[in-house]
Amino acid sequence: MDGNGRWATRRFLPRIAGHQQGVGALNRCVQACMARGIGVLTVFAFSSENWNRPAEEVSGLMELLALSLAREVPSLKANGVQLHFVGERQQLSDKVKAGLAQAEAATAENSRLVFNVCFNYGGRWDIAQAARKLSAGGEEITEMALDRALALAHVPDPDLLIRTGGELRISNFLLWQAAYSELHFSDKLWPDFDDAALDEAIAVYASRERRFGKTSGQIRPGTPQTTVKAA
Repeated sequence: MDGNGRWATRRFLPRIAGHQQGVGALNRCVQACMARGIGVLTVFAFSSENWNRPAEEVSGLMELLALSLAREVPSLKANGVQLHFVGERQQLSDKVKAGLAQAEAATAENSRLVFNVCFNYGGRWDIAQAARKLSAGGEEITEMALDRALALAHVPDPDLLIRTGGELRISNFLLWQAAYSELHFSDKLWPDFDDAALDEAIAVYASRERRFGKTSGQIRPGTPQTTVKAA
């Protein structure tokens, strides 16, 4: 969800104002996903690298998280959203950790939309913590074992990964899980991301052929295939 700070700067506002507007965009996105029958939404709210931002901005983001939890969790619970906060919690304050745990417990029985909020998360961290977990248990580190030990093991790998803000990279997000995801990059800054932008991303996704290593002929019977024989 990139572009909150730039959205605010262009309007001569403090960066935290952009993050506040970003919360509104996230609320709209959650509603739009439910309206379209999407079962899982995973968002990158705060990366493990974001601690390097100015202390004032980091503090403001933590306060915004606490306020958003208090304000939004009752509505999410009533609408059937199951919340998961994914990431390293050791660095977080006791107040924030308690708020995350309470929000997860309050929505645990919901099933309309699984909503994963990656907070203090990094794709490299996720792979490393999964490997440590397996090693500590004496389990062999295989692809299947790692997959089960990752922080997002409770949901399938994402079909579509959207990045806003015009940047053409995934910035340490879902490095393992996005191996076969379709990527869509939007020039819209996150506070401006709306239903039309989501529908555009879904339409682009729907136009692509997903082969997962196979050929078009295997995916679509009747498509001519070329056979190559090695000498």
